[in-house]
Amino acid sequence: MSSSLTPTRISAALVGALVGTAAGILLVTAAGTFSITVGGAFAGPALGVPAFAGAVVGVAVTPGNTRSNSR
Repeated sequence: MSSSLTPTRISAALVGALVGTAAGILLVTAAGTFSITVGGAFAGPALGVPAFAGAVVGVAVTPGNTRSNSR
């Protein structure tokens, strides 16, 4: 398995980060809906952690990283 950063891995990481950021935005919006005060100390990690996790998952699940035996 190659560990180099190919354009496919980079674009998958970018898409994963965007999806993670969208999840973080929904989390912050939901917190605001329930009248929870959202400060910068919460909003930063609420956006950053899902974005980072999305990027990691995006790289891990790129085409070609499967263990299935296609016949």
